[in-house]
Amino acid sequence: MPVIKILPHSEYCPGGAQVSAPAGTSICEALLDNGIEIEHACEMSCACTTCHVIVREGYASLNEPDEAEEDLLDRAWGLQPQSRLSCQAILAQQDVTVEIPRYSINHAKENH
Repeated sequence: MPVIKILPHSEYCPGGAQVSAPAGTSICEALLDNGIEIEHACEMSCACTTCHVIVREGYASLNEPDEAEEDLLDRAWGLQPQSRLSCQAILAQQDVTVEIPRYSINHAKENH
């Protein structure tokens, strides 16, 4: 079972974390199932960017992003070449390390 290492994030996991999840699980589902309450305003339907993560290790082991995900990522705060929407990034057998960006674009949370 692959391990997801989450780098420290002041709001979601200040000390960082490590969680296990079966292959075939999205990174977002794995985090939520293990008590890391990453934002997912569209309920994991690939309609927003609130679950954006930067994959620091293990990027190549994830499924390829599709066009819809790539289009949405263009709007994500802090976009980097290894950025993925965690609701669309599906684990294979390799461990991954992710960073949750400091900010997200969540108009509901920001009262817009």
